Amino acid sequence: MAVTRAEVARAAGVSPALVSYVLNDGPRPVSADARARVLEAIETLGYRPNRVARALRQSRTNSIAMLMPDHQNPHFAELAQAVEDEAFAADYVLMIGTTANDPERERSYLRSFLDRQVDGLLLISVGGRPDLDLITGASIPVVLLDRAPAGSDGFSTVVIDNARAAELAVQHLLGHGRRSLVCLSGPPHIEAVRQREQGWRRALSAAGCPASPPRNGTFSRDGGYRAVQELLAEGVEVDGIFTTSDAQGIGALRALAEAGRRVPEDVAVVSFDGTQAGRYAQPVLTSVAQDVGTLARTAIATLRAQIEAGPTAPVHEVLVPALRIGASCGCHAGA
Repeated sequence: MAVTRAEVARAAGVSPALVSYVLNDGPRPVSADARARVLEAIETLGYRPNRVARALRQSRTNSIAMLMPDHQNPHFAELAQAVEDEAFAADYVLMIGTTANDPERERSYLRSFLDRQVDGLLLISVGGRPDLDLITGASIPVVLLDRAPAGSDGFSTVVIDNARAAELAVQHLLGHGRRSLVCLSGPPHIEAVRQREQGWRRALSAAGCPASPPRNGTFSRDGGYRAVQELLAEGVEVDGIFTTSDAQGIGALRALAEAGRRVPEDVAVVSFDGTQAGRYAQPVLTSVAQDVGTLARTAIATLRAQIEAGPTAPVHEVLVPALRIGASCGCHAGA
């Protein structure tokens, strides 16, 4: 049978109320001697507090949920790990749902998490218009992470400056003397994709170079692989490729290698994300890095503030991108 709080109190020679004060750090002070006896009794007896009962009293579950589109995408996988680390450090249990880029699955997960009365939610939505009405009706804190859909100003957001990041990538390709550039982009209904395409066009316009329409596909290795196969089959002249995800960049490298195109000698490649997977590509991907540690830390801090302080005005955090140099662009890796 489970050890009770009363048994801990008898072993320590104190009242059950005092055991509660030790476990909850208050509301009344406890002498150092009494605290030491209680902690020793807890350790000896193997007492475990009933977190469910505590959650019911506090109207909290100490759990948060995270929804992401694709666990196979290296960026989302690394971001989920970073979020879990931050949640663990904050004493929250993290529940993760993967929506497989399916809006209906996203709605189903949202309803399921809300039914479980999570204290807060981190959402990386699959589409341009997530079911924000469903979230609003639940009256729980929400942070839109990595993607800020149009019309989401009423919710806190933590994102990177997508347009500026893409601009940095394209400027770097141009700096290597590349002029026949192609953009492998993501699903066009996603606001972050449109912002990256905006940065692509802005950089080319500033350099006086024509901007061919981005080739929209999936944020996947297969998406990048097939897109490069298609453009080579079409005879498109290309000496530089900007991919809007590392996954696409890795797929692009394989397609170029199979076609006998050398990277970076024949075609330079710069991607977007800065994942560990890109560091082990051959050659190492030059990429605009998203700092997943900072994204996760900022998102959890923003969510905790809303959970603990109650309804607050939305906070919009935009992180500054940085170019991480590899070898796929023509630079020496680590330069």
